[in-house]
Amino acid sequence: MEPGSARLLLQLLRGRQAPALHAQTPELQDQSHRTHFCVRVHEGGPDQPGDRLLCEEEHAGSRWRLHHVPGDQPGLWRGQCSVFGSEPWVQNPKLHSQNLHYQRNVLLSPGSDPFLLLQLLGVWVVSEWMGAARPKRLQLVELGPGKGSLVADILRVFTQLRSVVGGASVSVHLVEVSPTLSRVQAQTLTGNRSQTASSEDDPVYRRGETAAGFPVSWYRRLEDVPAAFSIFVAHEFFDALPIYKFQRTEKGWREVLVDIDPADPDRLRFVVAPTPTLASSTLVQAGERRSHVEVCAEGGVVVQQLARRIQEEGGAALIADYGHDGTKTDTFRGFKGHRLHDVLEAPGSADLTADVDFSFLRRMAGGGVACLGPVSQRTFLQNMGIDARMQVLLRSCSDPSSRQQLLSSYDLLTSASRMGERFFFFCLLHPSRLAAPRPPHGLKLEKKNPVQLPVAGFTELRF
Repeated sequence: MEPGSARLLLQLLRGRQAPALHAQTPELQDQSHRTHFCVRVHEGGPDQPGDRLLCEEEHAGSRWRLHHVPGDQPGLWRGQCSVFGSEPWVQNPKLHSQNLHYQRNVLLSPGSDPFLLLQLLGVWVVSEWMGAARPKRLQLVELGPGKGSLVADILRVFTQLRSVVGGASVSVHLVEVSPTLSRVQAQTLTGNRSQTASSEDDPVYRRGETAAGFPVSWYRRLEDVPAAFSIFVAHEFFDALPIYKFQRTEKGWREVLVDIDPADPDRLRFVVAPTPTLASSTLVQAGERRSHVEVCAEGGVVVQQLARRIQEEGGAALIADYGHDGTKTDTFRGFKGHRLHDVLEAPGSADLTADVDFSFLRRMAGGGVACLGPVSQRTFLQNMGIDARMQVLLRSCSDPSSRQQLLSSYDLLTSASRMGERFFFFCLLHPSRLAAPRPPHGLKLEKKNPVQLPVAGFTELRF
């Protein structure tokens, strides 16, 4: 396959603005009421082994269950703004008892348009596998796979391009902390061809196989995924990780905490810590010019893990999310029923999110890998050939309503006023991926020197 393989692969396939938080955040005076607020907990609730929230107290006169995080200043309660990655339970036992998993109702969800988006992501994975000289073993790893729709469509591309990838041993590895969601994913990918591990100590807690014969494994932690050449995909994963919020004050950087509103014990409020905390002293970068900063420390750890694995084993990581390149300030917001929702109202009942700071991820990745992006979704999809794919679909579609749906989806994905300039793509690559190929030595059968395969989506597609 020659340079521009994304184009050739496509040919083969043809068969919210949140209110300003810091403007109205009071400084906390009464240290006895400082609280930790977290609606992301592990499966099973606060008593589950491994839960980081080590002790809890009931605030007098309040219905809130508050969790103290030991190790900080005496009497200080940390207010880490967070979302859940498994079943919600905080002050919502009905949701937890019904064992419901919370669906992320974002307009650009993986199931929204598999023809215009997900197949192109599948092409990206195959293209990067080819750019790495087609290793015999390929692990497809997704972080936070939702309902399994994204992986299902990528595997569909693999099946359609069997003539290209047929020589590789392909396996699927899903990092998912929620057993409930893993059952949904298993149904999507394997039907009834999956089973759970007999021991809780097994790092692979579920195994299965797709109808096409691809083995699928589920893990609670990224570090449990076997070390091998891997293509990692994180679609709307990083924006759902916990964040720290910091406010610049006349006294220096201070952490934004969560407190019980003294005027209404049934409500929560944001407050500014009166003194420095460990987080505000270590997580804010020197020379930071913004007045308000959100830092996703957990996201930084994940990116460091990805970078280390790519550097040692080869591969690539594609991160797709709402975000910015170190320019935005207060982006923490809630959504409920596709509408903006107060993040402190009825915790556990809404989807909480914060835009990804790609400049922070780039800094955490370090110099051992190459970073490309972020580029807007509009640019990425156009570089991937979405316009050509759209024309093929329209020519084969005679039903007026289906054509209109395709046009509407295209506009949603690429319009600058909609998702085209709000969603971004960012990737990590092994340094050798961008190195100039060495010219052949000895007998030369080609007149031209080899050309490096472009990185699909991040290089302009030319026909």
